[in-house]
Amino acid sequence: MSKVRAAITGVGAFLPEYRMTNEEISTLVETSDEWIMQRIGIKERRILKEEGWATSDMGAAAINQLLKKTGTKPEDIELLICATITPDSPLPATANLISYKAGLINSWSFDLTAACSGFVYALTTGAKFIESGQYKKVIVLGADMMSSITNYKDRATCPLFGDGAAAVLLEPSTEDVGVIDHINRVDGGGAQYLQIKSGGSLSPATHESVDNDGHFVVQEGQTVFKTAVSNMADIATELMAKHQISGEDLTWLVPHQANMRIIDAVGRRMGIDKKKVMVNIRKYGNTTAATIPLCLYDYEKHLKKGDNIVLVAFGAGFTWGTVYLKWAYDTK
Repeated sequence: MSKVRAAITGVGAFLPEYRMTNEEISTLVETSDEWIMQRIGIKERRILKEEGWATSDMGAAAINQLLKKTGTKPEDIELLICATITPDSPLPATANLISYKAGLINSWSFDLTAACSGFVYALTTGAKFIESGQYKKVIVLGADMMSSITNYKDRATCPLFGDGAAAVLLEPSTEDVGVIDHINRVDGGGAQYLQIKSGGSLSPATHESVDNDGHFVVQEGQTVFKTAVSNMADIATELMAKHQISGEDLTWLVPHQANMRIIDAVGRRMGIDKKKVMVNIRKYGNTTAATIPLCLYDYEKHLKKGDNIVLVAFGAGFTWGTVYLKWAYDTK
């Protein structure tokens, strides 16, 4: 009997209409378009300004598009995994709200929190439910409204982040396609270098925590940069070596879109041709859990059945992970 794998059979996305340019950022903090492009590689980022909308609305919109593209009925979805660090509220789970808004009446759902590695973690989790034979249709979603936790007085972080959501549909396949393998790792010792200091059980929200900007993302940029480059490159290389995949065999490397310098450095360290590295950070910024599926969405028209693809991400925690998959369809 052929091995059952979880194959990506469709990609959907939602991006807010509002574009925050570097020129606008430069009116908020001391910076410039030239500085941001040289140091980060972001030209603009999408910001959610739709009245009354939050992460769940972006997620539901991405799923609605995915269902329409794949001709899938909402009631046929059995599981939704939502990777996010910007839930609508601490409870209920944002995935539950998304299931309701998207009409996934027969699906159970849950949130997964792993920051920028969230989609990779969620994809490997969703794939196991497919491989086990328990489910036939699983949606894996990355959605973050990073503008809600970005300090627009902090020159070091406010140019980085944007808002967006993207989702993939997983279905079983016995062909030589789908999610083949993964490696996921964590190091809690890195928490001090990339974190939100307040709002949890250790430091609950208070008037003082709000006044001290304790509910925004902060990071020690140089440490994060060095650790991200080495861990992303090393773990992806390890997975490729395990499956005897050379740079020539690889069709696409899909790195988390955190910083253009990180993306370039990971590719160089791995010896991957720049033409094989998916990049869209220039127009979206860092959308955290949504960056990798947004790359798949943007590049979908270039993907062919059987393409060797490696996803790799690094995020707060520290978290990092990589997935090796073979693309399951030719885009029509």
